[in-house]
Amino acid sequence: MNLINYISQLILPLLFLIIVACGFCSKTDIFSAFVEGAAEGLRTVIGILPSLIALLMAVGIFRASGAMDILVSVFSPISKMTGFPGELVSLGIMKLFSSSAATGMLIDIFKTSGPDSLNGLAASIMLSCTETVFYTLSIYSAAAGIKNTRYTVFCAVLANISGIVVSYVIALYLLSN
Repeated sequence: MNLINYISQLILPLLFLIIVACGFCSKTDIFSAFVEGAAEGLRTVIGILPSLIALLMAVGIFRASGAMDILVSVFSPISKMTGFPGELVSLGIMKLFSSSAATGMLIDIFKTSGPDSLNGLAASIMLSCTETVFYTLSIYSAAAGIKNTRYTVFCAVLANISGIVVSYVIALYLLSN
């Protein structure tokens, strides 16, 4: 374990030295390239800021309005019929919008069910194999100037649903062995 800690402490300094050495060998003005990249990053941040603010406001309204409870109740019959835990349904819905809110829900699942329980294990796997679809699409679409996402939202939500189902199946398999 000490070897892993030692390596992890060396990775960033070594990466920095490699970048500087490559720049020096290729006779690139490293400082000018850094400043140019920082300026381009700032332009990108300014470009995506309206989308980010709108998304954060929408997530806040979604959570405060009770829409989450309505959505969970819509999926409740399917959840009861299949035996899929309701906590994981709400976690999957929240993960579509906000990773930090989903992480907070994960901690709540850990507190109520425990991290080694079926719900805890499935929730952990779920957060690892799903994406914050609406956040990611709004940020990347704004940064790339994409106005029409066509089937992207549908396919991304479908991929998330697949990740949610598979994470539960994997958790069931891991706990049965």
